[in-house]
Amino acid sequence: MRISTGQMFQQSTNSILEKQSATNSIMEQISSGKRVETAGDDPVAAIAIDNLKQKNTLVDQYEKNIDYATNRLGLAESKIGSAESLISSMREQLVRGANGSLSSVERQMVADEMRASLDELLSIANSKDESGNYIFSGNKTNSLPFAFNSSDEIVYSGDSGIRRSVVASGIAMQTNVAGDTAFMNAVNPLGDYGVNYLSSQQGDFTVSSAKITNQALHTSDIYTFNFIDNGSGVDLQVQNSSGATISTVSNFDATNAVTFNGIEVQLAGTPSGGDSFTLEPLENVSIFDSFSKALALLESPDSTNSAQGKSQLAQLLNEIDSGQNQVSTARGIAGNNLKGLENIASNHSEEKIINSSALSMLEDLDYAEAITEFEKQQLALNAVSSVFSKVGSLSLFDYI
Repeated sequence: MRISTGQMFQQSTNSILEKQSATNSIMEQISSGKRVETAGDDPVAAIAIDNLKQKNTLVDQYEKNIDYATNRLGLAESKIGSAESLISSMREQLVRGANGSLSSVERQMVADEMRASLDELLSIANSKDESGNYIFSGNKTNSLPFAFNSSDEIVYSGDSGIRRSVVASGIAMQTNVAGDTAFMNAVNPLGDYGVNYLSSQQGDFTVSSAKITNQALHTSDIYTFNFIDNGSGVDLQVQNSSGATISTVSNFDATNAVTFNGIEVQLAGTPSGGDSFTLEPLENVSIFDSFSKALALLESPDSTNSAQGKSQLAQLLNEIDSGQNQVSTARGIAGNNLKGLENIASNHSEEKIINSSALSMLEDLDYAEAITEFEKQQLALNAVSSVFSKVGSLSLFDYI
C-alpha cells in the first residue's frame, strides 16, 4: 500500500491536534478544579451532578423562606413577651389600686399609671415590622388591628388569617400570630356566661362558674338572679329576660349549684336579701376589655370598697388571668414554630453537606491524577510533534 505525502501530513496533523485537544482539556480541568465540565466528559455523572445542584438550589430557597419566617416569628414572639410582662405589671397595679386603705387621690394615681400601661399594651398590639406591615393583623397587614370604637371599646379590625411559608418539601410553617388569637379571644373563666353585679349588692359573694351542661335543654338569654329575704335566710328566684320566673330555690345554699334551662351556676359567699345580678351569654373575654373595666372600677369613688366592687374585682382578676394565659399561649405558638424552624434549618444544613460531598466526589478533580495525565499527554504531544518535524523535513536529496 502506498502512502502519499499528503496522507502522511494529514495523519501527523490529526495526531498532533488530537494530543493538543487532550492536553488542553486536562489543562482546563486543572484550571477549574472540575473533572466534569460538560455532559460529554461523563454523561452519567453529569445527570447526577445536575440533580444534586437542583436539590441544593431548592434547599437554598427553603433556607431563605426559613430566614423570613424566623424574622417574622421572632419579632412577634418578642412583642408578645413584652405584652406578657406588661400585663403582669398591670395586674399588680390593679391589686395595689384596689387596696381599701388608699385615698381617692392615691387610687387615681394608680389608675393613671394603669391607663398609661394600657396605652402601651395597645401600642404593642399595633406594632409593625420593618416593611411597615402590622404584625398582629392576620392577613390584613395594612389595616390597623386595634383601635377604640364609638363606645370607647377596643375592637379588633384584623382577621384570623394565618400566613405560612414553605420551609421544606410538604412543610409550610406558620409565620405570624393573629391579634385575636393573642389578645381578644381568651376563655371566659366562668364558662359560658358573664356576670354583671349590681350596685344594690350588699352580700359578700361571687359567681364561680356559669356553664352550659345540657345543650338540648339550654335557652340562650339574659337571666336575673334575685335573692329574697325569707326571715331565716334567703330564697333565690331566677327570671328570664321577659321577667318570667323559671326557677326558685328556697333557703338558698351557695354550696349547692343552681341548675335551670341546661345551665349550672355555682356561687361562692353569702348573698343578702335584696341582692341581684344578671347573667348573659359570653364565650370569650378580651384582655383590653378587662383592663378597661378595671380602670373604670378604680376611677369610681369608693367602688372598690363596696360589695359590688369587690365582686367585680374578683371577676376581673380572673378574666385578666385568663387573658394573660392566652397571651402566654400565643407566645408559646410563636416559640414552638421558631423551634421547629430551627430544627428544619439544621436538617437543611446537613442535607447540603451531604449533597456537596456527593457533588465533590462526582465532579471535583483529582489533581495528582490530572497532573500525571497532563504530563503523559504533553509527552505524547512532544513526541508526535518531533516525529512530524523529522518526517516533514525528509527529502529525496537526503538519499542521493
